[in-house]
Amino acid sequence: MDFDFSDDQNAVRDLARGILEKEVTVERLKRLEHERADHDAALVATLAEAGLLGLVVPASEGGMGLGLGEACFFLAELGRVVAPGPFLPTLVGALAIARDGNPAQRRDWLPALAAGDATLALALTDARGSDPLVPGTHAERSGNRWVLAGTKRGVAHAATARRMLVPARVGDATRVFLVDPAAAHVTLATQRTSTGEPIGAVTLAGVHVDDADVLPGENGDSASVLRRLYESALVAHAAMQLGVSERMLETTARYVRERVQFGVPIGSFQAVQHRLADCYIDLESMRWTTWRAVERVATGAPAARECAVAKFWAADGGARIATACQHLHGGIGVDLDYPIHRYFLRSKALELALGGAAPSLVRLGRDLAARGPMELA
Repeated sequence: MDFDFSDDQNAVRDLARGILEKEVTVERLKRLEHERADHDAALVATLAEAGLLGLVVPASEGGMGLGLGEACFFLAELGRVVAPGPFLPTLVGALAIARDGNPAQRRDWLPALAAGDATLALALTDARGSDPLVPGTHAERSGNRWVLAGTKRGVAHAATARRMLVPARVGDATRVFLVDPAAAHVTLATQRTSTGEPIGAVTLAGVHVDDADVLPGENGDSASVLRRLYESALVAHAAMQLGVSERMLETTARYVRERVQFGVPIGSFQAVQHRLADCYIDLESMRWTTWRAVERVATGAPAARECAVAKFWAADGGARIATACQHLHGGIGVDLDYPIHRYFLRSKALELALGGAAPSLVRLGRDLAARGPMELA
């Protein structure tokens, strides 16, 4: 197995880190929080100019024409600076449109997404169902249109999105619809979380959607659209959590080298060293399982188990790293003038997004019980 990253992936990482480390400062984050802004318009413009918002958009539509792997490198760098904004849902949604949309959808949406002129939201978690691949939201035919009914929860940045990607059941099948959040019979119940991110429930009470707003899938294979969308979203969250956890551990390791107690740096205490070592093991587990899952999803290989494992480590390992780093900072960890609290809050949000560690284990266990450990055969 080749464990090296590609030249494109390394280039995206270096470009994104160079911009984000310069632009997303602690002072800038404080200002955005004071203004209660859920994104940084100037940062969006800078990232669009650098081509990073169009990573997954084909060159014919004004983008770089790269894929999920490169997008996850960018998301990891966004996690390292806890940059606010709908970057994750927009990138994942753009990838779905580029891969599974029809020519008109690609033409209508991808150039605007690459330019930073539009954003997307993902409505993947259904209030009436625990299996994201079997949504409780339903769609029925009405003449030459579709009528959607159901409630989605945990939808971030829906109010400012131009379209939401909404999976719904159509009989025994599933389809993914592009729904206008401002359309008639769409109700948004949005609240701000502790991270400042707007997130909430979306109720669809007989919303009409045209055929032109249904993602047809590659070669008309609509059955695989939701699976690819969901798996891409899972590994995208894992990649961002990896960036958050990586920076938290770096910050904490630096702090314990500098913080002096009883005449010596607290990093010389064995208990502190053990805690940091446990964090490092968790981080490396997150790193390998995340990039393994990203590679499987990006190449179109079966990836249900890899995604479940990556999601488990992003949730479970990420929670342990966030808690340990917060504790090792002591009282300064809860000082809002010090940056570590933002990482704790973002890590917790990513831990719970699309389900926590336990639901991932349940899905993995059910699959193993049904089909056995095929990887060991």
